[in-house]
Amino acid sequence: MKLITLYIIFQFFLNFNVFASENSISLENLKKNSNNKVVFMRHALAPGYGDPINFNVSDCKTQRNLDKTGIEQSKSIGTLFKNNGIKFTKIFSSFWCRCKDTAFFLKMGNYELHKGLNSFFQGHVDKEETLSELNNLINNLNQNDGPYLMVTHYVVIQAFTGISLPSGGMAVYDLKAQKAYDLKIDN
Repeated sequence: MKLITLYIIFQFFLNFNVFASENSISLENLKKNSNNKVVFMRHALAPGYGDPINFNVSDCKTQRNLDKTGIEQSKSIGTLFKNNGIKFTKIFSSFWCRCKDTAFFLKMGNYELHKGLNSFFQGHVDKEETLSELNNLINNLNQNDGPYLMVTHYVVIQAFTGISLPSGGMAVYDLKAQKAYDLKIDN
């Protein structure tokens, strides 16, 4: 009986790992086939939860910002991309300072602000309007001219891709297949 139970557990994990690998993409595979890809990156570590009550999108002092660890995390991710020969055709960022700073410290090139990447977590912007703007942006990207990078927030990535990410985590969206994958980075 124990042998059967162990076999069932083994099969479950084997099947789970196959499923997980089908829903992820490695950095190496992204490099090989990146023209039709969008990398969604959650901003680097910015300790805390949400934004302060006096939040003002135009004033970084009123926002939750990257700490030293978040800055180093951004730099490390940028170095990882560079070391793997990944260059982004275009980089977009939310208007929030923690996203702009992440894009800046990646040192991957200039970035463009886009309201379709702003956080609707605390109601500072309208969710439906934001997602509509993001869909318009995605639909207007040239499918053969990527990869593109979008530095944004947990709620935006989760709403668009269905993937939940930690700070600095990334998901890859395939413009042709219209499917999202976890980006697996093996250090």
